[in-house]
Amino acid sequence: MEMDTGSGGKLGFLIRAREDFEELFEATQPNIAVGSEVWVEDPDVAWIDGEVLDVKRDEITISCSSGKTVTAKTFKVHPKDPEAAPGGVDDMTKLAYLHEPGVLQNLRSRYDMNEIYTYTGNILIAVNPFRRLPHLYDSHMMEQYKGAVFGELSPHPFAVADAAYRQMINEGVSQSILVSGESGAGKTESTKMLMRYLAYMGGRVASEGRTVEQQVLQVKYLPVTGYNVRIECAILCLKFLFKICCSFFCFFHITFSVSNPVLEAFGNAKTDIGRFKLGSPRTFHYLNQSKCYELDGVDDAKEYLETKNAMDIIGITADEQDAIFRVVAAILHLGNVEFADGKEIDSSQPKDEKSWFHLRTAAELLMCDVNALEDSLCTRVIVTRDENIVKTLDLAAAVLSRDALAKIIYSRLFDWLVNKINNSIGQDPDSKNLIGVLDIYGFESFKTNSFEQFCINLTNEKLQQHFNQHVFKMEQEEYTKEEIDWSYIEFVDNQDILDLIEKKPGGIIALLDEACMLPRSTHETFAQKLYQSFKNNKRFSKPKLSRSDFIISHYAGDVTYQTEFFLDKNKDYVVAEHQALLTASKCSFVSSLFPPLSEDASKSSKFSSIGSRFKQQLQALLETLSATEPHYIRCVKPNNLLKPAIFENHNVLQQLRCGGVMEAIRISCAGYPTRRTFDEFIDRFGILAPEVFDGSCDEVDVSKKLLGKVNLKGYQIGKTKVFLRAGQMAELDTLRNEVLGRSANLIQRKVRSYLSRRSFILLKKSAIMIQTICRGQHARQIYEIKRKEAAALRIQTYFRVHFARKTYKELLYSSITIQAGLRGMTARKELHFRQQTKAATIIQSRCRQYLACLHYSRMKKAAIATQCSWRGKVARRELRKLKMAARETGALQAAKNKLEKQVEELTWRLQLEKRIRADMEEAKTQENAKLQAALQEMQQKFDETKALLVKEREAAKQAAEQVPVVKEIPVIDTVLMDKLRDENEKLKALVSSLEMKIDESEKKYEETSRISEERLKKAAEAESKIVNLNNAIERLQEKLSNLESEDQILRQQAMLHSPIKRMSEHLSIPVTPTNQNLENGHHDFQEPKEARSAPPAVNDYANGGTKLNRASIERQQVIFQKYRISYDEIVNDLCPSFGSEK
Repeated sequence: MEMDTGSGGKLGFLIRAREDFEELFEATQPNIAVGSEVWVEDPDVAWIDGEVLDVKRDEITISCSSGKTVTAKTFKVHPKDPEAAPGGVDDMTKLAYLHEPGVLQNLRSRYDMNEIYTYTGNILIAVNPFRRLPHLYDSHMMEQYKGAVFGELSPHPFAVADAAYRQMINEGVSQSILVSGESGAGKTESTKMLMRYLAYMGGRVASEGRTVEQQVLQVKYLPVTGYNVRIECAILCLKFLFKICCSFFCFFHITFSVSNPVLEAFGNAKTDIGRFKLGSPRTFHYLNQSKCYELDGVDDAKEYLETKNAMDIIGITADEQDAIFRVVAAILHLGNVEFADGKEIDSSQPKDEKSWFHLRTAAELLMCDVNALEDSLCTRVIVTRDENIVKTLDLAAAVLSRDALAKIIYSRLFDWLVNKINNSIGQDPDSKNLIGVLDIYGFESFKTNSFEQFCINLTNEKLQQHFNQHVFKMEQEEYTKEEIDWSYIEFVDNQDILDLIEKKPGGIIALLDEACMLPRSTHETFAQKLYQSFKNNKRFSKPKLSRSDFIISHYAGDVTYQTEFFLDKNKDYVVAEHQALLTASKCSFVSSLFPPLSEDASKSSKFSSIGSRFKQQLQALLETLSATEPHYIRCVKPNNLLKPAIFENHNVLQQLRCGGVMEAIRISCAGYPTRRTFDEFIDRFGILAPEVFDGSCDEVDVSKKLLGKVNLKGYQIGKTKVFLRAGQMAELDTLRNEVLGRSANLIQRKVRSYLSRRSFILLKKSAIMIQTICRGQHARQIYEIKRKEAAALRIQTYFRVHFARKTYKELLYSSITIQAGLRGMTARKELHFRQQTKAATIIQSRCRQYLACLHYSRMKKAAIATQCSWRGKVARRELRKLKMAARETGALQAAKNKLEKQVEELTWRLQLEKRIRADMEEAKTQENAKLQAALQEMQQKFDETKALLVKEREAAKQAAEQVPVVKEIPVIDTVLMDKLRDENEKLKALVSSLEMKIDESEKKYEETSRISEERLKKAAEAESKIVNLNNAIERLQEKLSNLESEDQILRQQAMLHSPIKRMSEHLSIPVTPTNQNLENGHHDFQEPKEARSAPPAVNDYANGGTKLNRASIERQQVIFQKYRISYDEIVNDLCPSFGSEK
């Protein structure tokens, strides 16, 4: 995979793969104990080993081998196998811990020992040594691998080729070998080794003095035959990718090698330099963009001679070789043609004399007219029916035209070479099986990613899906062979990415083809369509600071694509001027590359999509691969300096992830990544439960008992192996380390006890001998010692007295000083505490005083507010009682008068509505008549116009039949057709406007009819309401008369039984309701006033000064209440009608 190391480094590339591994190992992470060896992430070397110092929940402290101490999360570290071989293992499925750091360390250990090949199952990983290792590829090595069982010898491409060959011969199944890796990883060399071994096995049949083996070894991509078995090394490297990338890989040998002093010693090299007018590759635009002109260890002169020798071997004649080099040199000169602004607007011409020189040289090498070549680059001819229009091209269009010409010439030359090689070697038509070798470029992500990277990454997505399916199939076969349960293993598929790109319809390629077919489509409109179509797709996203870029989340990471040239690069066509120019070339080789087009092909203008054709070729490749048994070789570039003995961990990890090796490991870890034969498992973990060996010799039973003793779950027992889940090997190793630790402590204790006892006995014997010798001397010295002791005793007595006194005084002074300081400090603390306590007491008292006052004032205000509210409520209740008692029949009389007025007003409105309705009906009838007349007139005009148009079309058709057929492109526009089209458009616009007017008139008619019906309904409802209102008024008058008579009777009775007093002293006279606020039957009353129209009996009673007793007042209130209820019912019935009329 090619990565852009600039612009922020890797930019978080491949984070998704790392997260998948973290989630997987987090779920299966064993308990890590202190003292165990682990791998931890390191920013410098990717992974570094170390020893666990401390474990705290989910964090551990590790002492790394580099000397530094780090802290990491438990799920971010992986256990290390302390018993791993220093030189690694040849098959990484044998690793005790199959994880990322283990794989990386194994590859590094083998690379340091020049072991560049390693297996992962049946996948071969090849690390480029950047040095010659001839002992690995000689005939003796091929003889060793011939017929050897796969995995019996060291990993090697010969083993993969031999396995494929043996399976094809023995099983009759076609095989395929897929070699992948980024530039510089050694794909080409690995492919050569495969082809060399296959040719060695089946390519020794001679043909025209040349063996097939020689032909295969000279050419990278060609088919060979032998032993009636077709071995197709049709390296389906998708030649189309070379077209769109313009990989002029042959140019370097021609330009650089012919000027090399070594090459000049051969033949007519100087003559070729003068004839092709070539020089250093630094002077050619198509060669100097990579800034790479020399490679260490590569002799360009020798490579050039080998290329010519290979052409001779495969049967390319000297004249054809000369023509090939002539065409390639012409393409190089075309690339150096630059353009400047021409004399006319939006025109261009060769920039200077240097550009003219390269233009004339290219025309001379292609043997065509230089003026015709200039015109084909700077102009375009638009063919019309009457004439040919010459259109000039601006600077950008001229550069694109130049590159398009160079690309189509090189594409045709490439196709010719492939056909020549295939025809030269030939194929066996009776062969039924094949071995296909696929050398494909790796995943690409640069700073600028265009259509080429899009196609290459699509290819890698397809191959990655095929690779995942193959790895999953291998896992299934292993589990089936061992007869274990594997049904729960999940297979991660990238089909969603493939659907996003190539789904039809709706995929990116389909939308690109659709955009290419639209005449005014640009890359921005194409990008906007992508944003709208895939805004909810999790694999597709839009960059924040771009309007035309898009991001796809591939299996290897996110890639940002720029759509500026997507549309141009997706169009596959040959410019007519270029075709005519090269067809007319005087060079037979060039003209054969561009044969004249047939008449049908020249007239056809159907769009041809490169993306769709590429997808079809890719699908054909996948179908071919699916019909074969695949074998994989993943090439890895250990460093970007291309130097030996340098192993960059980050670089290798990127390639392993992009090459799918980590994905294969992830699939393996999803099942049972650790597999041990029964004897290996018992030999390693038998110490965990020695008692299981008692009375049993069956390895299967011993393994089951051993796993049962350690309480391990989720494992599987196969026929020959023990299968452990991810993380279980680490758990067993942890238990094993604990047992070994306890055993080591016991052994150390016993050994130390023995050594101590032996040392003690030797010391005891030596001490006895020394004591015997020393006791004599000791006895002799006793007297002298006692004498000296007597003298010393007196001296010591006085000295001790003096020393004790001195020491006592020092201690006394020191204790007094310390006590004084402590007591002072205690007193100061006590004083400070008492000050704080006093201040706190004052603050608390003030605060409590304030809170008590505040509570008292709030309670006082609340009590006053409550009393006021209650007194107001009681007063309002008494007021309502007085008002209810004071109401009388005067209010009803006023309501009656008002209702009569409203009935008159409603009657007047009803009559007015009927008159308006009649006027509108009449106006509507007149308007409909006018519209019908206008419609008939327009219909008549439309029919006449239509008939005229039919006649004109028939006349035009007859005229076209009479005109002779012209072989040129038919005319697009004429004056007559323009006029007819304009008149037709005007008639269509007129008809559409008339139809719109008719529709509007019909809508107005329907609206008027609806309004009339609604008003008619309202009038009918108003009439019914008026009838109801008259009935209500009559009932109201009857009730009023009854109430007046009852009231009169009550007054007479009161006058007979009670002393007379003024009514105003007992009752307040009710006020007539106002005309306002009559909604919903509620009435607002003003302050009590004298009734305007009180009955005579009431006035006489009031002037009489009589006083009602309590019983008569209560009786009158009951009657008044009945009157009020009846009045409210009437008003409630009538007021909604009034509201609806309003």
